[in-house]
Formats: sequence, C-alpha cells, structure tokens
Amino acid sequence: MTNYLDNVDNEWFSGRLSITLTVVVAAFVVLIARLFYLQVIIGKDLRHQSEINSIRIKSVDAPRGLIFDTQHRLLADNRPAYNLSIIVKDARPLEQTIGKLAAYTGLDETLFWNRLKAAKGTRAYKPVLLKADIGREALASIEVNRWDLPGIVVSVSPRRDYVFSPSAAHILGYMGEVSVEELKNERFGDCKTGDFVGKYGIERAREHWLRGQRGGQQVEVNATGQVVRVLNTVDAIPGHNVVLSIDQSLQLRGEQLLAGQAGAAVAVDPNTGQILAMVSSPSFDQNAFISGLSHDAWNTLVSDPKRPLENKAIQAEYPPASTYKIIAAAAGLEEGLIDVHTTAYCPGFLKFGNRTYRCWKRWGHGEVDVLKALKESCDVYFYKLGQELGVDRLAWYASAFGLGEPTGVDLDHEAGGLVPTAAWKKKRIGVSWQKGETLSIVIGQGFNLTTPLQMAMVAAAVGNGGTRYRPKIVKTIRTADGKTVYESQPEVVGRLPVSQENLNLVREGLFKVVNEIHGTAWRSRLKSVAMCGKTGTAQVVGRREDSDGDGEVEPIKDHAWFVAYAPRENPSIAVAVIVEHGEHGSSAAAPVAAEMIRFYLFGGPIPKNSPVLKAHGGVAPGEGD
Repeated sequence: MTNYLDNVDNEWFSGRLSITLTVVVAAFVVLIARLFYLQVIIGKDLRHQSEINSIRIKSVDAPRGLIFDTQHRLLADNRPAYNLSIIVKDARPLEQTIGKLAAYTGLDETLFWNRLKAAKGTRAYKPVLLKADIGREALASIEVNRWDLPGIVVSVSPRRDYVFSPSAAHILGYMGEVSVEELKNERFGDCKTGDFVGKYGIERAREHWLRGQRGGQQVEVNATGQVVRVLNTVDAIPGHNVVLSIDQSLQLRGEQLLAGQAGAAVAVDPNTGQILAMVSSPSFDQNAFISGLSHDAWNTLVSDPKRPLENKAIQAEYPPASTYKIIAAAAGLEEGLIDVHTTAYCPGFLKFGNRTYRCWKRWGHGEVDVLKALKESCDVYFYKLGQELGVDRLAWYASAFGLGEPTGVDLDHEAGGLVPTAAWKKKRIGVSWQKGETLSIVIGQGFNLTTPLQMAMVAAAVGNGGTRYRPKIVKTIRTADGKTVYESQPEVVGRLPVSQENLNLVREGLFKVVNEIHGTAWRSRLKSVAMCGKTGTAQVVGRREDSDGDGEVEPIKDHAWFVAYAPRENPSIAVAVIVEHGEHGSSAAAPVAAEMIRFYLFGGPIPKNSPVLKAHGGVAPGEGD
C-alpha cells in the first residue's frame, strides 16, 4: 500500500516538474528571440536612433503680467509670438541651412549671421534667437520645409500688445530685448539673451513684478532638433497684474485735447495723490518697439523737435510763470508782509535800478490787493512783494510747496526742477545774486524750473486745505489668481507752511481767477461746477529758424500754463496743463484743463458752449477737421 502511494506522488511531482521546465524553456526561447530581434534584426536602426535622439531641457517663457486702468480696462495684454531660433549642433551644414532659411522666409540672411556672431561662445545645443515675432507667413514657410531645415526651431512665447497704443505710452512704456549690460545686472539675473524686458515707464519701473518665473520642459528631440515627445514639464509662473490709478477715458480725452501740440496735462486726486491722467504730447507707438524699430524710424523719433519720447509731465522742466504767484501770495501772507487789506498801485510798470519791469497789462491794473492781484495776475503787485520777501525766503516756501526736488512718483527718470537761491547762483555761476533777479523769480520767470506734475501737486495741496501727498500711479498689484500683494495707500509727505486763514485767502483769489469777470480764466469757467485755478505765460527766449528762406525769423511763442482744482470745496480733481508755445494760458491751457475737469466729473461729449470748442475754432480736438 505504501509503495502505491509513493508511486502516485512521484508521478505527480514529475508531471509538475515537466510543466515548469517547459515554461522556463519557453520563456528563455522568447527572451532569446526578442534579443535576437533587437540586436540582429533591428539592432542597426536602434543603434542609429540612440545616437541621434537626445534629451534636452527646453525653456518655457512666463506670461507677463497684465496692466489695467483704475476701472480694470485692459491696457497692456499678451499675444502669441513666433520666435525663430537655431540650434547650431543640429543645423549642419550651417551655411546651407542658413541660406535655405533666408530663401524660404524672405528674411535677411545678414541678420541671421549677425545674431550667430553675437551669440558666439553659446553652447552648440542651446537655441540662438535669430528673429523674434516672425509672422504667420514666415512660420508657414518654415513648417512646409521643416525637414529641409535641420536645427531650425520655432517657439511660441507671449509678446506684449498695447491695446490703446499710442495712448498712455509714456505711462506704460515699452519693452525691448535685454541688453548685454542689463544681463550683467543682478536685477535681470534670471534673463537670457533674446528675452524682452521693460525699457521705459511702468514696464521698467515694475519689471520685477511683471516678469514672472520661467518654466521648463524635459523633451526628447531627433536628429534635426525637432521635439519627439515631452517627458516632463515645470509650469511657468505668470507675472503679477498691475492696476494703475489712471482713468483711461480721462487719459484719452486729455490726449485728444492736446493733439497736434507739444505739451503735457496731469490730473490727480487731491485727497490721495493718485494720478488720474498723465498726458505727454506728442506720443509714440509702443507696439512698434515690440516688432522692432528700424534705424530710420528711430532717428525720426529722436530728431523730432516736439520730443515724442520724452514724458513731458515728469521729465520736461519749464518756468512756472504766473502759476508761481500762488506760492508768492501764500509766502507774503504767512510772513505778515501783506494781508487782505494791503494794496499797491499798478501803473503798468515798476522801475527798479536802471531797468523798467513791465506788467503784462500795459496800462496797469490800478489799485490792487492780493485777491485782485491773483485774479488779474498783476505783475507789479508781485514785483513789490518779491522785493520784500527776497529770493531765499521765497525759495524756502517754494521748497515747502514741493518744488525743486522729484515728487517721488513711481516712474523712472523724474526731473526735480530748480528753486534758485543766492547761494545756488554763486556756486553755479560764480556771480552774486542781483536784487532785480528776484523780481523775475517772484512771477515764475528767471531761473525757476518746474514740471507739470509738480504744479499739479501744488494745486492739489492748495485745493485740499494744505496736505501734500506723494503722487502714485500704481494702485494695486495682484497675482494671476487674484491675490493682492500690494495696495497703494495715501502717503502724506508734508503740509503747506501756511495758516488756514491765509490759505483760504489764496483759494479765494483762485476762485476769482475763473469765476469773476476780468479774471484771467473767466472764459474757461464751468457753469456746472466752481473751478479754481491760475493761468501763466512762461517766456521763451529765442527765435524760430528761417524755414522759408526769406531771411526773416519770428520770435518763439511763450508757453501757456494753467493749474486748477474742482469743485471749490472738497475738490476731487486737480489739473496742471502746459502747452508749449501756446502763448497764453487763458486761451491755450485753461480750456484744456476745464474740459478735463468737466469730463471727469460729469462725462459725456463736449457741450456746444464749452470754452474748449471756442479755443479750437468750434471743433472739438480729435472729433473733426
């Protein structure tokens, strides 16, 4: 019985062992067959593929942050751009590839070689940018002939698009390819050759926030450098979005009003310092810088006598003319040299030393107090006041009003203007101050220099009761998913050194300038709101070139100023306007400021009885011939 059971077990074990051996042998046969197939049958092909395919890291550009106005209207957007690059390692023979590329696309072959020469020393497997933003026609030609163009790569990256260009060009700025000098700066440490960075305006001032963080892909490429598959991806982080304080509707209205003229207009909120509009005329097309500006186009811009690339609101410096009388009147009142009852007689001139200083009104203003002196802009009254104040005391008040130094606005390259003193002249020119020069200074002429933004902030401080704010143009900064990382808060930088009683007298005078007959801005008054302001005419020394060839030259016309705020009580807007060679502030600058104020407070089209229509021959600027 035992032998029988042992035989059964042995047979069962032998059967299982046979099956196992069969499976193992079959597996070895399959393995050997697979190895034979891989190494003998297709071994040559696999060997070739392993030699030509490679793994590379591909950079992925981050979408640049968007820029909006205060009403969240999009000002600076991104669009897809097709960038043409070459990987030298894959583009052999190089001369033949470059020649074919130029032939297929119609692009300049010299440009390609210049790019390669500039990138000398770059690793052979790193892409070299040949031309950015090539356009769809060139892209189509490359795609059709892609197998005949080894090493040629077209990548898609976000490219800036300015929605309202050339509107607000001096605020937004423009972008350009990063320079060699910038690449050496740690501020641009994460940039590479071919990247575009902010060159001007908000684009430059807020470059760090707008740029975002580059991403990358691990890709497999074939012998011609074409991507076979994506192995891994690290997403790019979009730049932060910037919301500005400007109102694009008001900005456009200001640009229409200054169309065809050189000048600037700045509107601010007197209660916060936020900039509502900043117009510099003429402007320029920011998008032209993105696609690449030709040498001829660049030369045309830089040689234009109206200086379109200059932000005249913060970079151009002008004598403040009679708008400076606001400061002179406040200084005289605060120093106790005049009061509301102090009068002076104006016969139309003042003799001082061996010179005669004339009033703009040749036949004079008669008996004048401080309110009438502001209202009718009497020069003689202020000549006499300037004699008593002296240059240095007047300079102290001008500095306290915020003149003579940059306002601190969040834009680059702001000019500070000039507040002259006796010591300044001695150091700068080597000549002592002459008392007669004070007579020029006190009416805003002579060495005085200010910017339109500075004068807008003076008007704002007077209008709000004496508080000086730092002007700001960036309102908020948010991440792409809406998280706020910065929010502007009103920043007080000082108070006017004038009592409320004396400041109210100055404010009363500014009200009379616009709203009483014989006021210098009477023609620009607004029926719907009480506007307060001050006109000015800045003298320009020089003559125009003889353009007609007749040997005669004409004097250069004076610059026209107007500063204002409205409403009279609790103002919500302050404006400064300068029209270069506009001649008279009352006729050239005041109508522009009045319309900007009316438009901001009430909106809608220009009324038929508006002074801005009369100033432009009955046709609204930008709305007719």
